[in-house]
Amino acid sequence: MKFNRRDFIKTGGMVMIGSLAAPSFLGSCTGGAADKVAGISFAQNHFGVSEQDLKKVLTAALEKGGDYADLFFEHTYRNSIGLQDGAVNRAASNIDFGMGVRVLSGDQTGYAYVESITLDEMLKAARTAARIANGSKNNTAINLTETPVTNNYYTVQTAWDEIAVKEKMPYLQKLNDKIFELDKRVNKVSASLGDSTSHIFFCNSEGQMYYDYRPMVTLGAVCIMEENGKIENSYAARSFRMGAEFLSDEVINEIAKEAIEKTSILFQAIKPKGGEMPVVMGAGGSGILLHEAIGHAFEADFNRKNTSIFADQLNKKVCNEHINVVDDGTIPFNRGSVNIDDEGIDGQKTYIVKEGILTSYLHDRLSAKHYGIESTGNGRRESFRMMPIPRMRATYMEAGNVTEEEIISTVKKGIYASSFTNGQVQIGAGDFTFFVKDGYLIENGKLTQPIKDINIIGNGPKALADITMVGNNYKMDNGTWTCGKDGQSCPVTCGMPSALVSKLTVGGES
Repeated sequence: MKFNRRDFIKTGGMVMIGSLAAPSFLGSCTGGAADKVAGISFAQNHFGVSEQDLKKVLTAALEKGGDYADLFFEHTYRNSIGLQDGAVNRAASNIDFGMGVRVLSGDQTGYAYVESITLDEMLKAARTAARIANGSKNNTAINLTETPVTNNYYTVQTAWDEIAVKEKMPYLQKLNDKIFELDKRVNKVSASLGDSTSHIFFCNSEGQMYYDYRPMVTLGAVCIMEENGKIENSYAARSFRMGAEFLSDEVINEIAKEAIEKTSILFQAIKPKGGEMPVVMGAGGSGILLHEAIGHAFEADFNRKNTSIFADQLNKKVCNEHINVVDDGTIPFNRGSVNIDDEGIDGQKTYIVKEGILTSYLHDRLSAKHYGIESTGNGRRESFRMMPIPRMRATYMEAGNVTEEEIISTVKKGIYASSFTNGQVQIGAGDFTFFVKDGYLIENGKLTQPIKDINIIGNGPKALADITMVGNNYKMDNGTWTCGKDGQSCPVTCGMPSALVSKLTVGGES
């Protein structure tokens, strides 16, 4: 599994706009602010399908005896603009449109997709997916009923398709100018603003239909500074499920200040000596520990297949009783939130670990059926071209009962890890590695010399068990975290309070 901090919006199949004129889309892109609360009738009109068409396609999907079938329609349009050398000088737009059909037969999955949503093409895809089954025709009547989105966690005030490129450009220019204003050592800034809007329409053989309007925005900047011939760089960004109301002087100032602080500290930073030592994980981005080292191993497909080290640990104590780990799809405007997941299950908050006990895996429909329970709403996919699998949303550790200062004061010699750029884990063994961009040495209970560019290496279950103190300073990192699994990428977030891991291997100077 790979987890990467840097996520400038993908522009595959894009329309380049060299003159920075308004985007030239590949088709009409309806879906303004009024549409964000639209229902099934809008969705059917948007994708040009009737209820009769949907029933025919679902019936074809079950003609070989499948147990269940669903249809996932998607229309996503993405825009991005970039700034380099003090000027906004690049822009791109991309449109994705199509439908995927999935058939479940026992624990097997058949999947096919089309990019042309005609009845004939959809029927071909349905019959292709249907081949996963080998039984008698399923003659159950399909009666479709609208399932309204009961909770909207990302309401939009101003839709992105109401904002022209020329209206976005000043915000990148402001971000560039603010970064230069804050520190005379800045010699270059590269900034990017990306927005996307997805119209999602879903129906299944159980009769469920829903429509979801999904916005996303990412604003970030790379800051490059020079001091006495030495060059350093760092990155700051924010990403939310929001419309154009996200753009404000407040968020620009926040990103600019963070970019300066993270870059300037690197001039004093050293690469420390490596070895096994205590590590204090700073609040916020250290949630990568939960995601990489622990979260993936809690995803139910790995446990169903007995490839996770936690496969036999359900309802057992796995860590300190003061630790609670949550995966949450209901945080307002959060990058990882879902009103309804990609297989028709409401977004929800799931305690993975409660008071040190492993209480739940993260389930999609397939794993939930295997375990005889309800799905936790973690069935997610990158696009209509891919089938849903159990994926994290916003994964975090709840606050503890001590201050960060108290945690640091207990460490005689160790490191404090401030920010991370990426990491990965081997699910079966639970072994992981993180790249720490910056932090501090801890000497005799105090933060001393800044450090940079080190690796932290360990084992997920052991690291979780070795957390001995948890701070009261919980923080969500609202950066551009993106999770990769089985060739798919999904937007996620992570967070945690400061926490002491009693020993990890630090890769530094020999």
